[in-house]
Amino acid sequence: MSKYAIAIHGGAGTILKSLMTPEKESQYRQGLKDAIEAGEVILKNNGSSLDAVEAAVRSLENNPLFNAGRGAVFTNDGKNELDASIMRGDTLEAGAVAGVKNVKNPISLARAIMEKSEHVLMCGEGAAKFAKSIETEFADDSYFFVQARFDQLQEAKKTDGVFLDHSGEANAEENKKKFGTVGAVALDVHGTIAAATSTGGMTNKKFGRAGDSPIIGAGTYANNNTCAISCTGHGEFFIRSVVAYDISCLMEYKGLSLKEACDEVVHKKLVKIGGEGGLVAIDAKGNIELPFNSEGMYRASLKDGEGIEIMIYK
Repeated sequence: MSKYAIAIHGGAGTILKSLMTPEKESQYRQGLKDAIEAGEVILKNNGSSLDAVEAAVRSLENNPLFNAGRGAVFTNDGKNELDASIMRGDTLEAGAVAGVKNVKNPISLARAIMEKSEHVLMCGEGAAKFAKSIETEFADDSYFFVQARFDQLQEAKKTDGVFLDHSGEANAEENKKKFGTVGAVALDVHGTIAAATSTGGMTNKKFGRAGDSPIIGAGTYANNNTCAISCTGHGEFFIRSVVAYDISCLMEYKGLSLKEACDEVVHKKLVKIGGEGGLVAIDAKGNIELPFNSEGMYRASLKDGEGIEIMIYK
């Protein structure tokens, strides 16, 4: 059996130490620690990478600090619309959900779509109907209500702007350059990798907008022959660049290493078209990369026999 490894993210963007209180930074670090440990406990007991990434992302979805699940931002009409996807690298099976409301853990619904239906992606009311048919756990609006998130919506509506934010600071100009998504990638002792991503999207989003998080190949991808990827950033650019799959392709067809492929896409291709954000990546050898082209990214990583690394800033 090989060694295991896991990496997670809680969003990227203009995350500056000068804008962070020691208390808030401690809370973010604890949230990342709790999530990665939720995944590690599965991996160290010979569990699957799929179980590990789902557990890590569920932990982040349950934490109101992060823009996913309970901490999701508000749409223009004052609702929370949730997106998520998950993929396993051994079979290339995947599941995804977009634009659902009141689902407590969208990542678990994405997994159910993969395992209990013949589809990959379900959206909106149809996805909710499927979720109810398999007794997915729902929560009422009050569960998802976070005052700071609601304040962000009011700020965004003043200028009819869109905030790409998960920080909880409603009146900062930097809100417009924070990308609230959570995700995880993992390698288990059986040599299988997996990836999972979940988000509440953009504050003040309209018209059923969805970003890259629920799109396989854009925000999430896993293939045992190459890598597992979970992205966070300005979703439109990640969709246009097919970021997660592009990294896999560079490894498979050009023979690039994980680091080389990540650097090519995050620091060159995305930058060239104005795309900001980052990702967490792992390959079947347990190599981990955490690249981002923004000011910071909430991230953590852990390898078998080594301690947890938790980072926020550059």
